[in-house]
Amino acid sequence: MDIETGPARAARAVPVEWTVMASDIGPLLLAATGRGLVRVEFHADAARRERMLDRLAGQLGAEPVERADGLLAEPVRRFERYFAGEPGDIVLPLDWSLTTGFNRQVLRELATGVPYGTVVGYGELARRVGQPGAAQAVGAAMGANPLPLVVPCHRVVESDGGLGGFGGGLETKRQLLALEGVLPAPLF
Repeated sequence: MDIETGPARAARAVPVEWTVMASDIGPLLLAATGRGLVRVEFHADAARRERMLDRLAGQLGAEPVERADGLLAEPVRRFERYFAGEPGDIVLPLDWSLTTGFNRQVLRELATGVPYGTVVGYGELARRVGQPGAAQAVGAAMGANPLPLVVPCHRVVESDGGLGGFGGGLETKRQLLALEGVLPAPLF
């Protein structure tokens, strides 16, 4: 529980805007600060949306404001183009404030080093950040990723070719990899 009030809370408050957009994988909650996109949440039904907005308010110190234009106009356009099949990464300014330490290091490597239409193993990603024995920790970083799709944790797979886990669900991971041409599209 955040008991900070008054000037102390206001001094660290970061204004945040949010919206929910429809996508091929279900409703997505997008949230942004003046620094960039700060959160993407899968399956953003009303209950999940409320939990995420409460969490963001606590993490960023300000009540999120619903607004689809302004800070979120370009992110919404980029996500629409991605789901329309336009090849390429969703490149946007990002606010990394919801991640720190090893997780941030792994997520930054993922964002810059695993392009659209490719995959990487958990162990390989661990090696790339100088921690070759940390494949499980890489998996934990994927699970804590506040910016899925933009920081493409769906592109991280097991070394034996298995899909591994995914916070948005394995069917969502399959759909995203099929959209990017890594897996065949489902027959029905």
